[in-house]
Amino acid sequence: MDIVFHRTVPVFRIFDVAKAHAFYLDHLGCTVDWEHRFEAGMPLYTQVSRGDLVLHLSEHHGDATPGSTVYTELSGVRALHAELAGKDYPYLRPGLEQDETGTTLTLTDPFGNRLRLTEPGARPDPAPNGTCG
Repeated sequence: MDIVFHRTVPVFRIFDVAKAHAFYLDHLGCTVDWEHRFEAGMPLYTQVSRGDLVLHLSEHHGDATPGSTVYTELSGVRALHAELAGKDYPYLRPGLEQDETGTTLTLTDPFGNRLRLTEPGARPDPAPNGTCG
């Protein structure tokens, strides 16, 4: 039987559901797909998504390390940048970066986790005659 991977879903550690919702739902435009708590008052484990961007957010100790980075490719990074710039979210004003991987928008959530959203593009030309630029 062939081994086939279907989807990778990163887990980000969160510490405050209201702050997570303000960032992921209100600012980034994700929706809550489902939520789970073992019982009332217990830590939240939830899935949020926007299109094919799917993330698990967890308040559970040991599920993930705060300050992690997820790299994902997308189309329309400039449109997303413009959309987010037009929203009233005072804690983040990211710019666009261009490098050999493409154009990147890096978003940092309230818990130090980073979403590195990259639209692959033309790579810069190498330096002439094999020299470093």
